[in-house]
Amino acid sequence: MDKNTITGLVLIFVLLIGFSYLSRPSQEQLDAQKRINDSIARVQQRENELKAKQEAALASEKKVEATVDSTSLFYGAHHGTDSLITIQNELAQLTLHTKGGSLYAAVLKHYMEQDKTTPVTLFRGEDVSMNFLFYNRQEVIQTKDYYFTPILHSDSAVTMRLGTEEHHIDLTYTLRHDTYLVDFTIRAQGMAGKLAANDYVDIEWKQRARQIEKGFLYENRLAELTYRLTNGDTDYLSASKDDQQTLSEPAQWFAFKNQFFSSVLLSDKGFEKSTLGSKMEKEGSGYIKDYAAQTSTAFDPTGSETTQLYFYFGPNHYKTLSALDKGRTPKWELNRLVYLGWPLIRWINKWFTINLFDWLSGLGLSMGVVLLLMTLIVKILIYPTTWKTYMSSAKMRVLKPKIDEINKKYPKQEDAMKKQQEVMGLYSQYGVSPMGGCLPMLIQFPILIALFMFVPSAIELRQQSFLWADDLSTYDAIITFPFHIPMLGNHLSLFCLLMTVTQLLNSKFMMQQQDTGANPQMAAMKWMTYLMPVFMLFILNSYPAGLNYYYFISTLISVITTIILRRTTDEQKLLAQLEAGKKDPKKAAKTGFAARLEAMQKQQEQLKEQRGRRR
Repeated sequence: MDKNTITGLVLIFVLLIGFSYLSRPSQEQLDAQKRINDSIARVQQRENELKAKQEAALASEKKVEATVDSTSLFYGAHHGTDSLITIQNELAQLTLHTKGGSLYAAVLKHYMEQDKTTPVTLFRGEDVSMNFLFYNRQEVIQTKDYYFTPILHSDSAVTMRLGTEEHHIDLTYTLRHDTYLVDFTIRAQGMAGKLAANDYVDIEWKQRARQIEKGFLYENRLAELTYRLTNGDTDYLSASKDDQQTLSEPAQWFAFKNQFFSSVLLSDKGFEKSTLGSKMEKEGSGYIKDYAAQTSTAFDPTGSETTQLYFYFGPNHYKTLSALDKGRTPKWELNRLVYLGWPLIRWINKWFTINLFDWLSGLGLSMGVVLLLMTLIVKILIYPTTWKTYMSSAKMRVLKPKIDEINKKYPKQEDAMKKQQEVMGLYSQYGVSPMGGCLPMLIQFPILIALFMFVPSAIELRQQSFLWADDLSTYDAIITFPFHIPMLGNHLSLFCLLMTVTQLLNSKFMMQQQDTGANPQMAAMKWMTYLMPVFMLFILNSYPAGLNYYYFISTLISVITTIILRRTTDEQKLLAQLEAGKKDPKKAAKTGFAARLEAMQKQQEQLKEQRGRRR
């Protein structure tokens, strides 16, 4: 092979490589092709799912021809004009469209959007879809593909009919008086032999939950698909990631939940074969979550019985939801949509916090003042435990010089056990327990946490202003940054900053109370104690202003209480009282930790003696 041939082959190779590179599809083209392929795959998957459902519905049918061709029965309903039908009451307005005879929009009249002038819209248009699936041998009848005829339309009720006067399926929506509850029924007429003789209807319900509040991160944290099983258990899908779950037990209701509002589908007879899904939406999209539920419920194709379901489109307000259970058996317990904490905390909130809050807010006070008074009342109630905790620390503090002497007596690390035993013996002589302040703190802890859990869930705080905060249910940004700071976000909340400062002050006073010199790791504890409030600044910066305000005033009251107790406590007099009640060290009975410590030391000494004998 000569030089010219080689050169020619190299050039041809280079041209082929170059042509392949230049003619390769762009990333946009690849993405577009992927979307087409995904769409085709979804269509095929959908067809397979429908075929499987149809086969399951017809599994018990006898192999005879249907008496009427269902395609001809509803043929005319495949074509039509989609129009909107509205029903309403004093609280809500529900809009339906004739295409599918289903949900189009839900508006809550007494709650406003972020502009504070437009009523809250839970969903509208393509945000929501609801499809009912009926079966026979010719086809799967999906209501979303048909145009319904509205009949019996009044201000608060409407029946959407698919079919003729003799042969039809009716979907009836009725908004009850002065409630957010919607009665919803499905009833067949003259459909015997035209639908499969199974006893259920499949339901597909989807909704993209809108971002209704200002703070995306916090609303997203409280937005979750919640469900209740017929056995009474309430659970939910993950709020922090995409999640899907197939329920092995019947469910009583499903809720597509936002922070303060929910769309709920309920059935007294229960839902079977339920698959639930929740997908995250991106910040800035205008949505929080993308919810979906596939399920089935009882249905009589002969029309002898009506399928009774209910919708709830309304606020997550505890007493509003609780009122729906009045006179009902079994209870729905939709009030579980209001998160009030763990069982003990929830019990405190249910019987104490909510009633106290309603009583104070019923006086016509601003919500900021209500939170202040609630915090003061709680602090007064737990003051006896606060005083007991403080006095326990004060007793240990006045004994600090004696503790320092013991520390000097045992400077070596190997004598740590002896030193600790002598310290505990000293406490026993003076009747002081290092754990004496722990039990009172544990008693008051659930009450304080109950308020902490209640405030973010209180819809009454929504769009209520106080001082510089124009909405206590979301963050109060005094500075907005043109960039995003990790964990902190793009703003700085003033109440959160005030809370941090008061926490630092409280930490300082607490460390002064507890610095008895008996703990060699006190320096590390101090560092961690001062670091924690700063860490909380980053965590709570995007939390509701009402929550940070409560945390701020609660901590401020604690600081003031500590200062007053310090100034009113005569530590010399306290020491004299301890000296007067001092026990004979030989007669002082060691109990609890001191007794266990002494037993451990004796065991150590015995082991040391045994090792010495072996040597």
